[in-house]
Amino acid sequence: MWPSPLLLVLLLPGPPAPGMEDAAFPHLGESSQPVPRACPPRCSCPQPDTVDCGGLDLQVFPDNIARAAQHLSLQNNQLQELPYNELSRLDGLRTLNLYNNLISSEGLPDEAFESLTQLQHIYMAHNKLSVAPQFLPRSLRVVDLAANQVTEIFPLTFGEKPELRSVYLHNNQLSNAGLPPDAFHGSEAVVTLSLSGNQLSYVPPSLPPSLERLHLQDNLISKVPRGALSRQTHLRELYLQHNQLTDSGLDATAFSKLHRLEYLDLSYNQLAMVPTGLPRTLAILHLGRNRIQRVEAARLHGARGLRYLLLQHNQLGTTGLPAGALRPLRGLHTLHLYSNGLDRVPPMLPRRLRALVLPHNHVATLGAHDLAATPGLAELNLAYNRLASARVHHWAFRPLRALRSLDLAGNQLTRLPGSLPSGLHTLQLQRNQLRALEPEPLAGLDQLRELSLAHNRLRVGDIGPGTWHELQALQVLDLSHNELSFVPPDLPEALEELHLQGNRIILIGPEAFLSTPRLRALFLRANRLHMTSIAPETFLGLPHLRVVDTEDNPERVLVQLPPTAPRRPWARGP
Repeated sequence: MWPSPLLLVLLLPGPPAPGMEDAAFPHLGESSQPVPRACPPRCSCPQPDTVDCGGLDLQVFPDNIARAAQHLSLQNNQLQELPYNELSRLDGLRTLNLYNNLISSEGLPDEAFESLTQLQHIYMAHNKLSVAPQFLPRSLRVVDLAANQVTEIFPLTFGEKPELRSVYLHNNQLSNAGLPPDAFHGSEAVVTLSLSGNQLSYVPPSLPPSLERLHLQDNLISKVPRGALSRQTHLRELYLQHNQLTDSGLDATAFSKLHRLEYLDLSYNQLAMVPTGLPRTLAILHLGRNRIQRVEAARLHGARGLRYLLLQHNQLGTTGLPAGALRPLRGLHTLHLYSNGLDRVPPMLPRRLRALVLPHNHVATLGAHDLAATPGLAELNLAYNRLASARVHHWAFRPLRALRSLDLAGNQLTRLPGSLPSGLHTLQLQRNQLRALEPEPLAGLDQLRELSLAHNRLRVGDIGPGTWHELQALQVLDLSHNELSFVPPDLPEALEELHLQGNRIILIGPEAFLSTPRLRALFLRANRLHMTSIAPETFLGLPHLRVVDTEDNPERVLVQLPPTAPRRPWARGP
């Protein structure tokens, strides 16, 4: 029976909407338009293979994800479980980002990822996993399970994955019992492994021999078992700081097989001696915050390539660094000895040393030859020692012709030291007891760019005429927290930043800054300035001036900036 004419009319499609002719009837147009791809509600799909559902407070895994998706981002949501049916359908995924959700091990089926045979990157950090997934795809290259509550991993979590390069397990609750000996069997390409912030009591054996970076800091490690690191001959960086290592937990072979090791951090442990068997390739050695009482040359012979040695906050005292103890380290560049109770500059340091950092010790004397062994020093830090002017020899710094930075802050100096190297760029003398400045100690410092004289006892009358004359390159001068009653005259022409806060300045006349046309920043807070203390024309010759700080004075101060500077006419006091 044929349908009635009326029914045929009803079944026939009406005319397409304007602009939709080809979409409705692609065979009628000259070229077909692509059908819009599915994208889950509220998510974005910037590329045909990318789905971004991050930060949407999702509690349920989204449906309607295109099966062709290769990159799926679900970070920063409230997902508690992963449905196997939805995941298994996305067998083309290469990247799966589940960072910062609420996914527990109970919400993660054992077979959750078995269909994702092309997955290369999985990010599940900051979830609620108590155990690692039992099975992860063989195709993986990067796995991030950091910041969970993982106590156990399984042989096929990371094993049998020939392309695996990076594994992040830091900030979990792993003990050695939760890390099986075959955890990385068949995964011979892993170069980065992070196990920091767990509960390991010794360095795990059977780590991948391909490792280049190994993070074991912030554990409970008290021992490196013999042979535990014997196969890691590609290792370049080893982090063991913040553990419980003692001398008995490190034998002579602990690091001896690491023929490519460049960086070793053993700080914040309980070592009383420098470890033996250090490799020749080692460039940086952190031993700060231990209990080291003595450094012996014999223990450093193997590490002749060392460039940076950090021994801060140990217990070396007056005899812990005997003459020549560091001589095997002929290429040593930087030596940190912060807070060790040293009463003198260690003698016979490596001749090529470039930076010597000795603050917060008990050094009270500098003789004429104490620094002669290190003529190449570019940086010398003797801040917060016990140096008094009477015990600093006039020629003490003369051998240091390459010196660029000298820090003598926090000592007991009453006058500037003599014979300062002409190449100095930075000179720190704050928090001493300086009462006078004379031109002679500063003569020849035509490369000095920064000079700090803050927190001393200087008065304008104690600054001799011509003191600043040869400081032709000085850009930053800090005279804060002294006893100045007005701006010192004849300041250096190159000056760009001047600190005068915390003095006793009452009045600033129109001639105060005639010698400093390049001044950009001026700090005058916490003086004794009143509303009319600064003459209206004071800053007119300073076209580069951008900052004038007059806070914390008795009254708000009227500041007339030059016409080319940004207009900030008022700087308020209390």
